[in-house]
Amino acid sequence: MKEIEKNLNGKGLRIGIVQSRFNPEVCEGLLGACRYQLEQQDVASDDVTLATVPGALEIPPVLLAMAESGNYDALIALGAVIRGDTYHFEVVSNESARGVSDVQLAGGVPVANAILTTDTDEQALARMEVKGREAALVAIEMVNLLRAIG
Repeated sequence: MKEIEKNLNGKGLRIGIVQSRFNPEVCEGLLGACRYQLEQQDVASDDVTLATVPGALEIPPVLLAMAESGNYDALIALGAVIRGDTYHFEVVSNESARGVSDVQLAGGVPVANAILTTDTDEQALARMEVKGREAALVAIEMVNLLRAIG
């Protein structure tokens, strides 16, 4: 059996990040952790492009534009949807996740989804560093895996 090895070498990869500005403390934490991990995997800061959007629902169209541009090897979605007292949480959580998935399938570029969906601010703050780092690793691994297959 031939096995494709996990490859986390980010050297030379061009990464696009779309970050929500809503829940800024959490989103900035996600971004800081993500950027740190990209650097650890040898992704040059000049090869990373950041676009910010008002909220999680605005992330997918910008991801799609980036995917269609042909300028990025992988994309990363960063955001935080924290439960409130209304049904809005479910709508934003579900639709942003669906949109990110649609972009990944239609755009031909892997997308790491680190849009947190939590019940409380405390849960989001506790998860932001891990999820930000994981998003960087997922993006790099998926680019390398798809290249190895292709």
